[in-house]
Amino acid sequence: MTDTLPSDTLPSGALASGAPPSAAPASEARSTPEGKSVRFRTERDYAELTPVHVVWEVTLACNLKCQHCGSRAGRPRPDELNTAEALELIDHLAALGTRELTLIGGEAYLRRDWIELIRRSRANGIRTAVQTGARNLTDKRLDEAAEAGLQGIGVSIDGLPDLHDRVRGVLGSYDQAISALKRAKARGLAVSVNTQIGAETAAHLPELMERIIEAGATHWQIQLTVAMGNAVDNPDLLLQPYQLLDVMPLLAKLYREGLERGLLMIVGNNVGYFGPYERMWRGLGDEADHWNGCAAGQGGIGIEADGTIKGCPSLATSLYAAGNVREMSIADIWRHSEKMAFGRVRDVEELYDYCRTCYYADVCRAGCTWTSESLLGKRGNNPYCHHRVLDLAKHGWRERVTKIKDAPAASFAIGEFALVREPIPGAQTVPLPVRDPAKVHVAHRERTAAGGALPSRLKVCRSCDQYVWPHETECPHCAADLAAVERQHAQAAERRRALIEQARRVLGGIGG
Repeated sequence: MTDTLPSDTLPSGALASGAPPSAAPASEARSTPEGKSVRFRTERDYAELTPVHVVWEVTLACNLKCQHCGSRAGRPRPDELNTAEALELIDHLAALGTRELTLIGGEAYLRRDWIELIRRSRANGIRTAVQTGARNLTDKRLDEAAEAGLQGIGVSIDGLPDLHDRVRGVLGSYDQAISALKRAKARGLAVSVNTQIGAETAAHLPELMERIIEAGATHWQIQLTVAMGNAVDNPDLLLQPYQLLDVMPLLAKLYREGLERGLLMIVGNNVGYFGPYERMWRGLGDEADHWNGCAAGQGGIGIEADGTIKGCPSLATSLYAAGNVREMSIADIWRHSEKMAFGRVRDVEELYDYCRTCYYADVCRAGCTWTSESLLGKRGNNPYCHHRVLDLAKHGWRERVTKIKDAPAASFAIGEFALVREPIPGAQTVPLPVRDPAKVHVAHRERTAAGGALPSRLKVCRSCDQYVWPHETECPHCAADLAAVERQHAQAAERRRALIEQARRVLGGIGG
């Protein structure tokens, strides 16, 4: 897996029939707010249940041997969609309102008709990108993709050369990845980097940022390595939850430095949640946007090469296969499959352990489903949470994981890990407060007639910069009077605006 987001069976080779493709390109049928990417989800998208972003594993063929590959990529799937099926599927995604399509693998360009897929996607007005390991991404392949309308390329780089080549399993793969970035940039493509953070990665990040900026990257997606597939076979690759205490401040530092140099860090869905940096990066500068729980089946679709549909491309197939486009239309799978809709209907009742009693339980719902369920065999409790790690540390505790069960050899297979809570070496421990789960439950999310679920909206405490529920009058984190600090914040903002305007007038007078 390159990193990045039932009815009667029909005859083999035919897609289930659905609504005819829309005459208007998807990108023209719905607009996004000015300054936002097409992937940004509006309330209308949530209400109307629009699969804004689709990630499609077009083949499982791969020319790398990644130690952390969740899909155990290497050979093509036995029954991958043929060209006609794939092109028809793109038309139906456009009819559903998809605005962005990311082609992944395996390695997408090892599929012979990948250029046709790009061309059809662009003909439907869908923004189209490829995520790649970039081994043998030749000039010819780049030229053909650019000519077909490819708009962006994301290259996976997991550290400096020694670590990257070791994790990716091929000597020289780092050099090829950097070369691909530079050559794609020269062809006018938007270029980004995807980095998985494992146990050894953090020390590489500052220098890696220097190198990817030099290579021309403008976006840098960060995500944690997850205990799925090959990563279960190599558990030493996994970051320990308590290591977030050091990793998250480093990411925040690099985020700020990157902005000053034209590089935007985008944190993945398993990085967070509701720690001191949530306001800074989750909404890409817009504090009204914050983590709103697992987005699987709400704003996006994951597609496997054989036509299997999931709410997220990373979810375990055995647990979350919602249907197959050879047996059911993509529209019916999207709107009616129970395994697609789990994220729309889940609430705090399925949460357990720390996550069930957390202040953010209703809005967070235990973070990334892929991360928690792959790790513990059950969704609803996620130790990779910055808020949680900080809270435990404040009481002298930390958590680590240890493998207790191997994963099967199948793609997207999960094993099982034990979660161990232990004293921080040298720290004085204090019992965690006993929280009543009933008191942290706020409300069920509002559902729309189309079956969508509107996201919760929190506000920011202007004293501690933490998110709080709108009904609060006193901040539960710092005890500030929320109305008072909001007034002070507004007054200070007005003073800043007045000073800036005064400086502009003065400078204007000098210039005259």
